[in-house]
Amino acid sequence: MKDKTKIATGKEGERIAAAFLKKNGYRICETNFRCPLGEIDIVAREKTGEIVFIEVKTRKSRELGYPEQAVNTKKQRKMSQLALWYLQKKKLTEINARFDVIAITLLPCGPEIKLIQNAFDVIAN
Repeated sequence: MKDKTKIATGKEGERIAAAFLKKNGYRICETNFRCPLGEIDIVAREKTGEIVFIEVKTRKSRELGYPEQAVNTKKQRKMSQLALWYLQKKKLTEINARFDVIAITLLPCGPEIKLIQNAFDVIAN
């Protein structure tokens, strides 16, 4: 079970990420979308109509490395499964989709936000 501090850090990161995405032209469709396979942090649409599945990673420091380094192959595989489930459930399989990662480091001077568009390709199985 995650401790309360990690959960609070994650929630703060997701709030910052949603505001950043809106400011940059994304339309938020869902936050914390849950299904039997797990959870997608943010599902959004870009101006192009493309569906974007966004993983938010937040850290309080760089002691353990950059936040985006936590989106490893295992996490990418999980996100791929979640995205395919979402697209089928919502009958959106004909629409282009991609994966973005938002890496947030909560620094004393304010949050450092890095948007990595098209961070990885879908991993089948």
